[in-house]
Amino acid sequence: MGELAGRVSIKGMSPEGYRALAGLTRAGLSDHVLAELVKLRASHVNNCKYCIDNHEGVARKLGIADDRIAATADWQGSSLFDERERAALALTDLLTVTATLATAEDDAAAPVWQAAADAFPGDELTQLVMTVVAINAWNRAMISEAVSDEG
Repeated sequence: MGELAGRVSIKGMSPEGYRALAGLTRAGLSDHVLAELVKLRASHVNNCKYCIDNHEGVARKLGIADDRIAATADWQGSSLFDERERAALALTDLLTVTATLATAEDDAAAPVWQAAADAFPGDELTQLVMTVVAINAWNRAMISEAVSDEG
């Protein structure tokens, strides 16, 4: 099928934009295992197949078990995640699903924010938010990329 008309190459056509996204990523969590779980979850929500494939590979290299990798697609129904991971995944959903993003400041979102604040003290909560923001930006960039079926 080849490249899709109207698609772009962020790295090739906007190296400054690409570097900015990379910088945003570096502002995220230093816990690489948790960061990959967050990135996988957001990529599932955004249906970014490129990012799902990429982050599944990174997760495996980090030693994350295949059942936990697969469970990120439906983490609420899984017992494979601890309290801290569940708080991170819940905040990821809140900040990724556009229907809930508009209500992220509402009282109904307070338990998600509180659980995340309890699990991620100090600067860690900001790092978690930056991880979610960065992967959402990457998902959108990669969905916009010029990609070819041939590879």
